[in-house]
Amino acid sequence: MSRVIQNFVGGRYVDGVDLFDDVNPVDGSLVAQVQAADRSIVDQAVRAARTALEGAWGRFTAAERVALLRRIADGIEARFDDLLAAEIADTGKPVALATELDVTRAAANFRAAADLVAGLGVDSFLTEKALNYAVRRPLGVVGVIVPWNLPLLLLTWKVAPALATGNAVVVKPSEDTPASATLLAEIITEAGAPAGAYNVVHGFGPGSAGEYLTTHPDVDGITFTGESRTGSAIMKAVAPRVLPVSFELGGKNAAVVFDDADLERTVDGLARSVFTNTGQVCLCTERIYVQRGVFDEVAAGLAKRAQELRFGNPYDPSTTTGPLISQAHRKKVLSYYAIAEQEGAQLLAGGGIPTVGDEFRGGSWIEPALWTGVGNSARIMQEEIFGPVATLLPFDTEEEAVRLANHTPYGLAAAVWTSNLSRGHRVAAAMRVGMSWLNTWYLRDLRSPFGGSGLSGIGREGGVHSLHFYTEPTNVCVAL
Repeated sequence: MSRVIQNFVGGRYVDGVDLFDDVNPVDGSLVAQVQAADRSIVDQAVRAARTALEGAWGRFTAAERVALLRRIADGIEARFDDLLAAEIADTGKPVALATELDVTRAAANFRAAADLVAGLGVDSFLTEKALNYAVRRPLGVVGVIVPWNLPLLLLTWKVAPALATGNAVVVKPSEDTPASATLLAEIITEAGAPAGAYNVVHGFGPGSAGEYLTTHPDVDGITFTGESRTGSAIMKAVAPRVLPVSFELGGKNAAVVFDDADLERTVDGLARSVFTNTGQVCLCTERIYVQRGVFDEVAAGLAKRAQELRFGNPYDPSTTTGPLISQAHRKKVLSYYAIAEQEGAQLLAGGGIPTVGDEFRGGSWIEPALWTGVGNSARIMQEEIFGPVATLLPFDTEEEAVRLANHTPYGLAAAVWTSNLSRGHRVAAAMRVGMSWLNTWYLRDLRSPFGGSGLSGIGREGGVHSLHFYTEPTNVCVAL
């Protein structure tokens, strides 16, 4: 009999009204059956969060919340193997990646949020007439909607600062990756969080738990990571109540490679930024602009890295690359492989479905695809694909590179590769994105602002930047 994943509401597990399958993308096997929440269960979760805010959770001092978050981080490390197994079963990513990127960062997210609140002061202004100071209070009940690509990492990235600042949360994980959010409920409860501070409801988007959460009249704000179209739908749902939203959405991220770059280091960085997590990271690079003099060398080097990727058992240390999250997502990515062919793109590497062992034949495997030979307005240059793909185009001048890289409705991330640091600073700052790397990729300080502009989102998370969403300041003016 398969395992059943339940909702978690008000400190206890709750059955849903229907079951849906949680499928392992490695081989298509059934991981678990998931209890879907209906509108009444979502309402119970929101009411449990409100009750916690008005009761035991609302009485926690900042110091008590800091201590709780540090115990949660310890609990994540104590349950490391359980969380690792849950992430691999749901996503199919290799064990080394899940260890380093997902579970380790989950604990770090809680410690970073604890450190933020522990060192938090107040804004104050003193004149001869008055003392003004700002008191920060929790936003309230926060709906947290997280995607399937980095389910635990992005869940804790949002939940940790939300709890640190005294909010209660109702989490709606992706239907493709429900396990770690539910397991985290056990860890948070065992760490001593009052019932209702953390709740989990399972289901889908329209006509399901996602819609019920975003339209609930007693939710005070929504934080969401996912595709841009879903973010737009959530904005429409919350508009009548003018709710605050924090969105980290899609990206069509560019890398710019100048002819003076350290090419070995650059190709290493490009391989990471294109192929990590099978390209299923919002920060991954899908557009690569290479100065003409080194174009062939960079293209050949990256194609060689694509051919060296190894598919297989996620627990095999030699496996470098997992499957896509689902058959449905593979169908989408393969449709762009067909579009690339229709647009006349030259295929440099991959572009199909890899040969895997019989035991993995039911999985959602895909080869990477590297293209060149199209214009900057081609669909494969302008539309987010969210797979292990990139298109390489040559450029001649710095001005041309900036213009090409900024020709996109997205604005999440960019990377610049050059040994000329003056030019590197100049070009990195000229990228119309929320995050711009110079001679590296995905190097993160958790205190720095994280987010995008345009179709890539609204708001910033990380360090004190999270306070702008998760708290509301009240200014107190005292006449002297």
